[in-house]
Amino acid sequence: MRAMARMGGGKARIDAQHKKGKLTARERIEVFLDEGSFEEFDMYVEHRSTDFGMEKTKIAGDGVVTGWGTVNGRPVYVSV
Repeated sequence: MRAMARMGGGKARIDAQHKKGKLTARERIEVFLDEGSFEEFDMYVEHRSTDFGMEKTKIAGDGVVTGWGTVNGRPVYVSV
């Protein structure tokens, strides 16, 4: 379940981001924080929207990626 949540919208969406020269939210966090320091909060949260047919699409962790880690050894909280 954790690996699935980390994949966000799936491999196709990650590849689409990379094709545009962009990193995913989790990849940007990894670059910003000290290596191995990120602890994610609420990884399995799903949206509750029923507008535009969104109730048909549920992806664990499909919203904002939040957590804490360190930058140069100092604790920081991040939200991407």
